[in-house]
Amino acid sequence: MTTIAAGGGTATAALVARLERLPITRRLLLIRVIIGSATFFDAYTVLVIAFAMPQLVTEWHLGPAQVGAILSAGYVGQLIGAVTFGWIAEKSGRMNTLLITIVLFVSMDIACLFAWSGTSILIFRFLQGIGTGGEVPVASAYINEFIGARKRGRFFLLYEVIFPVGLMFAGIAGYFLVPVYGWRALFVVGLVPAVLTIPLRLLMPESPRWLAAKGRVEKADKVVSMLENEAVKQGHVLTEPVIRPVGPKVKTRSDWRELFQGIYRGRTLMIWVLWATVYLVNNGLVTWLPTLYKQLFHLPLQTSLAYGWVTSGVGVLASVACALLIDRVGRKRWYSWAFLLAIVPLVALTVSGATSAIQVLIMATLAYAILQTISFSLYLYSAELYPTRLRAIGTGFGSAWLRAGSSVGPLLVGWIVADLGIRYVFSAFAAVALVGGIVTILFAVETRNKVLEELSP
Repeated sequence: MTTIAAGGGTATAALVARLERLPITRRLLLIRVIIGSATFFDAYTVLVIAFAMPQLVTEWHLGPAQVGAILSAGYVGQLIGAVTFGWIAEKSGRMNTLLITIVLFVSMDIACLFAWSGTSILIFRFLQGIGTGGEVPVASAYINEFIGARKRGRFFLLYEVIFPVGLMFAGIAGYFLVPVYGWRALFVVGLVPAVLTIPLRLLMPESPRWLAAKGRVEKADKVVSMLENEAVKQGHVLTEPVIRPVGPKVKTRSDWRELFQGIYRGRTLMIWVLWATVYLVNNGLVTWLPTLYKQLFHLPLQTSLAYGWVTSGVGVLASVACALLIDRVGRKRWYSWAFLLAIVPLVALTVSGATSAIQVLIMATLAYAILQTISFSLYLYSAELYPTRLRAIGTGFGSAWLRAGSSVGPLLVGWIVADLGIRYVFSAFAAVALVGGIVTILFAVETRNKVLEELSP
């Protein structure tokens, strides 16, 4: 095996070269499964409130503004969590941070079981959001740092597809459990499996790229050597590592101000717009649709929940297609077309007036599925735009705008439905999607098949 040489730049370059030539081993698949299990229930807890809400509206006599505030509270907490835990992950490591986030969102899941009013569940969802907001960006940085350039897109997105699967599972649980057992059953389902992920964290090594960036070269070497030895034992033949020199100006300390300097300024502003626009539309849609079906179209509770599940399910299928194809198509081209195509069904709903539940189901689901291919893959793209010293905090800051957009989306729907009518919700969403498409076309950077250190010195 090639050993890491002493010295900062040389050591990092050698380590990166060794990581880049590694095959997908059972250890890496295990990491994806463990992280994925946490992310699955992270997604579940994010959306579960949407399927509890039709019953809560009746039980607690909630108005549209209160519903919007409760749906948005978790996303506001996620905004704080994404920024806070992204910074902690750069200082204290990926694994320690992930453990803290899981403990937080599981404990607040327990608290939601005992909520007694709209105000109480709003507070619990806000605190839970801090944990869920921190988990995914840190997990995304962690997984990206193990995988070579040519395999990174598909490997990562086949992990990330678990997020829309978790969203879909929330719909399935809502459909079968809420009419029989009530809304609290949804929080019971999300509790036990999430707790089981905590001890599994002990089986996972710290990111070698993060260790090397912090000057812990010997520990990084041990992790990479372990992965190399496991690959050989599993019958893989390792090619000679191709060492690409790391620039002499590479820094080891993370400084959030660097996000707004040099090449990273444009990338930061661009990715913020993408996060905010796509999640404003998609979470505004998916969190409100079950309630809209019941309150505006007067559908039975089970039918309303079933329609919401259909939207989430089609989003999963679109996500899988994106995971399999995005390495061929490229990030920039995929995002540009997706934003622009999603405008079509949204405008169609505006023109037609959104007068029937079936009409809304078909067109809103189509728009959601198209945009879901962007929203679920932005963690991959964000992590590719920054160097190791900024990856977690850059992804965290970016995904904070996910939370901002997600919190504005439900509020926007509540305001527009109450004052103007449902058709204007879709025209507003079409305008937001157009902004995302224009920014992507003009400012997005292509990252396909490029080594992380080459993309971001």
